[in-house]
Amino acid sequence: MKCSVIKYSNHAIEFMGARGIKEQEVEQVIINGETIEEYPNDRPLPSKLIFGLVNERPMHIVLAHQAETGTCVIVTAYEPDFGKFESDYKTRKKKP
Repeated sequence: MKCSVIKYSNHAIEFMGARGIKEQEVEQVIINGETIEEYPNDRPLPSKLIFGLVNERPMHIVLAHQAETGTCVIVTAYEPDFGKFESDYKTRKKKP
């Protein structure tokens, strides 16, 4: 994913601080990670869920992308939860 500008939502800033996630780690996931889900109908911008490993730490980034300007907005960043994701950190568990 190419981002000419990266902006962080207030939600992302707050939760990254609480979760000990640094901007450099988020940017590493954006550059080297894998899109595992896409949300084309999200508003105000389409978004996607990106998975990556940072120093063997699994991380998910929800990123909204404004194609016209190349601006990426980080919606949130977190470590995937085994209650919601399989051990590959990419596949959502099916609800019973």
